[in-house]
Amino acid sequence: MFLTICLSLIIIFSVTLLLYSGVALIQNRKLFGSAPKDIQEALTDHEERFKGAHLIGWILAIISALLILFAIVYGAGDGIKNHFGFWDFFVRFLIMLTIYKLYDMICFDWFLLTKSNFYQHYFPETRNCKSYNHYGFNIKSQLLKLFIIFPLVALLLAFIVSSL
Repeated sequence: MFLTICLSLIIIFSVTLLLYSGVALIQNRKLFGSAPKDIQEALTDHEERFKGAHLIGWILAIISALLILFAIVYGAGDGIKNHFGFWDFFVRFLIMLTIYKLYDMICFDWFLLTKSNFYQHYFPETRNCKSYNHYGFNIKSQLLKLFIIFPLVALLLAFIVSSL
């Protein structure tokens, strides 16, 4: 269980780094497809904050994706080494995905979007958007992922890894 929590922390660190890379460094409005509609409409592309910012952002984004993949693969490898069965793998992957999704809903959607002015700092043209005052703009999508999609992904991963 300790390893599962540590791998979950790697994932949430990685998605946080990915978010920061996209918002603060890459700053391409095409990366904000999951943002509320009014914010998407207000967004404009920005020049680099400093020379090389976009390149650094893309490098950090790639590192983030690799860290997420590492956490999943390491969790699978450790389970194989420790003779996990299907249900052990399922529980491990479900815990990892659930921790990530709860972090996403609380930290990204609630705190960063509605309380912190994080996005407005990097995209000041969105300051007056109403969505910053409305938590839950994507609650159906988030709950669908939390209760249906992620358990199915955990089942699929458990099946694949336990079949090796």
